[in-house]
This record gives sequence, structure tokens and C-alpha cells, in this order.
Amino acid sequence: MPVINRIAAYGDDMTNWRKHLHAHPELGFDCFETARFVVDRLHEFGITEVHEGIATTGLVAIIEGQGAGPTIGLRADMDALPIQEATGLPHASIHPGKMHACGHDGHTTMLLGAAKYLAETRNFKGRVALIFQPAEEQGGGAGVMCAEGIMERHGIDQVYAIHNTPGHNLGHIYTTPGPIMAAVDSFDIHITGQGGHGAYPHECRDPVIAAVAIAQALQTIVSRNHYALQDLVVSVTMIHAGTAENIIPETAYLGGTVRSFDADLRDRVEARMAEIVAGQAASFGVEARLDYKRSYPATVNAPDRAEFAAGVAAEIVGAANVDGHGLREMGAEDFSYMLAERPGAYLFLGQGAGAGLHHPEYEFNDAAAPIGASFFARLVERAQPLE
Repeated sequence: MPVINRIAAYGDDMTNWRKHLHAHPELGFDCFETARFVVDRLHEFGITEVHEGIATTGLVAIIEGQGAGPTIGLRADMDALPIQEATGLPHASIHPGKMHACGHDGHTTMLLGAAKYLAETRNFKGRVALIFQPAEEQGGGAGVMCAEGIMERHGIDQVYAIHNTPGHNLGHIYTTPGPIMAAVDSFDIHITGQGGHGAYPHECRDPVIAAVAIAQALQTIVSRNHYALQDLVVSVTMIHAGTAENIIPETAYLGGTVRSFDADLRDRVEARMAEIVAGQAASFGVEARLDYKRSYPATVNAPDRAEFAAGVAAEIVGAANVDGHGLREMGAEDFSYMLAERPGAYLFLGQGAGAGLHHPEYEFNDAAAPIGASFFARLVERAQPLE
């Protein structure tokens, strides 16, 4: 794979950065030490324009190229997950219950690698905005950074991000024009009946039976209430009720997630869910309250930017290792907020065999970091070439 030679030369440095970040995971917006580590590295690279404290711990660093031109944004997420690590590695998390189980340590390292190269060579016109973002997993840090004006303040014209993918061949890169990751919503359903003795159900209004009926009926949204060629997932993932085998409880609870790509479909699912909850509650003589919460919107690539990014990826890993029309994912990504404000693309980078994302035995493959860094660097040079 034609990784940029200069980036390959400091591959050991990148591995050391990544292992340090892995050992010191931070959650949500509280990425204070991670941000400090990033800023220290940027200063070592000679990058002096660093804007800190965005979305609490996010930052944007600017690298000036040679001559006037547009500004391209490159984004990496920094936060970890509330998972107890089970890798047993020498650089495993030193913080109990916190782990880089999604590879954001690797993403941050890839962008640092690209930053070092771009600061050395500056073989581009215009500017590069390096976006280091907290709270991708929880809190929508990308949306907060956008709300705080990073796109306008730094004149960012287009924006890109990349995510590692276990189970895909190392160096395989894929993306797709249009929607690539789903919108994510969640729901809570609180049911109140009338509890009593399990031997006398006729004296009760059983919320457990109502909960089971609601859970089953919700599945008809996918099978009967939407066009089959529109991607949609409705998953009930939690049912809680009861304390003993001979007691009919007073309350029951259901919770779950909805994934979709179409905004109108999102509206229809919420409306239909409200109808089902109300109807089933009435049929069982219980009260039920639906709390429907919308989170990240769908991640939508600009078609021309996705095509451009795939072409750049082919320069790094070879055309045979790039799929520019890959399958879209039902997972969600808060990079969607940045793509809603500026055209750009989101891509996936295979990192070979290993435990999946969000697994306690997950480990980022350090061999992928120079590939991702080279992609970012070449992307800038192709998007904003010198005359």
C-alpha cells in the first residue's frame, strides 16, 4: 500500500501516541487530558493557531498552506466508552469502567499523523482546519461544536472524517454517496396499571401483559406501516417489570431504539408508535406514556465529495481496495451535524480481524493509523493543490 513515506517514517511515534491515549480514556465532553495531549503534540509540530475550549474540550487547529485558498476540515473524535476493558494489554485503560472500545484513540492518532505531515510540507493552498471533537458516543459533540460556530468562524468549506472497521481487510476503504449512517431515535414507554396478588389477576390491571402486547405491536411498524424498500429498524431492547413471582406489579417499562434515513419516515414512526401505545393501553385498561427522543440525524455524504474521497483513497490503498458505493450502516454518527452544515464525506477504514466495536476486548490496529493519516494528508493535497 503506497502510504506516504514521511508518514510511515513516524509510524512508531503514532503507535506510542495511540497507546498513551488508549491507556487514558475520557468520556463525553470531559476529554480534558486528551485535549491537552493533542495540543502538546500540535505545538511540537509547529502549529500555533489552536482554538481550545469548544464544546468544553473540543479544539480546532489551523494549518496555513501556501497562498490563498479555501479551508478544508478534517475531524477526529476523542471520547471513549463506559466499558470495563478486558484486553489485558500493557497499555490497557488505567481508568476502571472507561475504555477506548470504538477506536477513537486511533482516529485521534490518524489526524495527528496527518497534522504532523501537513505542518512539515504545507504542499497545499488555503488552510486545513483540524477538528478534534469530544462526545461523539454520548452528547453529540459535533452538533455542539457546530452550534458554537466552528464552520463560520474558521471558514470551513468542506469536511471529512474516517472510522475504523474491524472485520474488514486492513486498508479496505468504503463509502457511499448520500446517506451512509442512520438517524437514531430512542423511546421510553412507562405503563401504569393496578398491582395485586398473582393469584387474583381479575382484581388487577396487569401492566406486564400490556407491555408484552405493546412490544409485539411495535414490530408491525416495520412489517406493515412503511414501504419495504425504505431502511428502518424498530428495536425494543429493554423490558422491566415486577419484583416477585406471586405479585402483579403496578408498573412496567419498555425502551428501545429506532433507526431510519428518511425525515418523513422518522415522523411517521413516531406518530404510529404513539397510536399503538395509546391503543394497546386502552385495550388492557392501563395508562401508558410514550417519551420519544430524537438524537443524531442521518449522516449524508455529498455525492461528489464521496466520489472525490474514494478517488483519493484509491491513491493510498489501490482501486481494488476501495468501494465507493458500499452498503450504508444502521448505526449512527454525530458527524451528521457537520455534514448538514458543509458538504463532505464519511468513510470507513478496515483494520483486519479482531473484536468488534464497543466490545471489551476491542483493540485498534496500529497498522491502520498510517493509512488513515496518509488518506487525510493526500485528501488535502488533492482538494487544494498548489498551482
